[in-house]
Amino acid sequence: MSTSRRALLGLGIAATTATLTGCRAESAPAAWRTPVAASGGQGAAAPAPRAAAPRPAPPSGQLTTVLTRSLSPTPENPDHPTYAGAVAMAFTAGRPRPTTQAVVGEALRYGAGPKLLPAAQRVKMRADSIFDLASITKVYTAILTLQQVEKGKLDLAAPVVRYLPEFTGTGKSKVTVAQLLAHTSGLPVGAKVTGYDTVAERWRAVLATPLVSGAVPGLVFRYSSVGLMVAGKLVEKVTGLRLDQALKTHLTDPLGLRWTGFTPNTWLSAADKANRLVATDARSSRGLLRGVVHDDVANHLGGIAGHAGVFSTAEEVAVIGQLLLHGGSWAGQRILTEATVRRMLTNANAGLPAVDPERPNRTSDHGLGVVLNQPWFMGRLANPKTFGHTGFTGTSLLVDPTRALVYVLLTNRAHPNWSWADPDPVRVQTANVLAGAG
Repeated sequence: MSTSRRALLGLGIAATTATLTGCRAESAPAAWRTPVAASGGQGAAAPAPRAAAPRPAPPSGQLTTVLTRSLSPTPENPDHPTYAGAVAMAFTAGRPRPTTQAVVGEALRYGAGPKLLPAAQRVKMRADSIFDLASITKVYTAILTLQQVEKGKLDLAAPVVRYLPEFTGTGKSKVTVAQLLAHTSGLPVGAKVTGYDTVAERWRAVLATPLVSGAVPGLVFRYSSVGLMVAGKLVEKVTGLRLDQALKTHLTDPLGLRWTGFTPNTWLSAADKANRLVATDARSSRGLLRGVVHDDVANHLGGIAGHAGVFSTAEEVAVIGQLLLHGGSWAGQRILTEATVRRMLTNANAGLPAVDPERPNRTSDHGLGVVLNQPWFMGRLANPKTFGHTGFTGTSLLVDPTRALVYVLLTNRAHPNWSWADPDPVRVQTANVLAGAG
């Protein structure tokens, strides 16, 4: 995601945005390389994905080499490192432990300012480090939404306003639940949530967000965080639970995901906060962010929203990939029916144009809450069946059913400054390592 999209996401957050947009001139520390941490620890509907025969996994050393390279400036990101640290894990079908993993760098490297911390104050990255997943949150929200469709509480073809009368504005009566998940609603990237005294008032502003000028629901793919904010409110409306409670009740508790949830500073121990939380921004008006959602709008909404705010570990993100790879069931828990997963992973936008000025070659291929077949982050793993999602903080989930592969790459590329580097090159490079193993 480039500066322009981030500016749109932060529309109306003047103080924060002013800080976020003028940081390219910051002086960089003389030495970039960080010690490598030790690995270890923790259209037409297609058939439901099935686990193919696992292919040989590449040595973890190959991933470590690629990831270590981006701890320093690279030809793709010549001015700064891509991130301070990263965790990568690859799983083959049916195996709960990673077949390949790499852990490099640091979870905390900079203090507010940003200021390079003395070595004794930095925190090494761990295999069980806890990251701000940013927009990967949208996958969790989509699963929760589809659960309510299965229960008959939501209808994908129904207008959103049937469930949320506050969803007002010209043309919005035609926006359906499915269009929120497929990014064809015509809603913009971000919402204006400043200038209000309470979270409730900010949510009313989100629901009243107008469509993009000239947009007609259902005709164009246009990535919209607002659409998933609204989907999260749908979940809350029909379950009677706040979104964080719905996530815990209907997804993370059944799957045994102990380290996945919103607002982790409210439920982590002091030791886990100190040793496992991965830092993001260190130079905005909000100071050093660690265990606090990076997304500006989500922060103004109390840290709990359908588009951003979930924190997790690489291993637990992979469980979501395994769940969908196995048709909605994992570890003896049925979360979604095979039919629902089949629809979720089918291209909902066949034949539609895509509007994405930052990635003009991007296609509109998208399921219900998941990205489909996008080489810009999937590299050579991209194919018509590959699905996943990325997050602005440098995170990504990628599942290739043809290889029975679940791949999670979590980086802290927003630490200390999200504008320093583009995370897509290393996403592609590491995906290509895994593609070369097959």
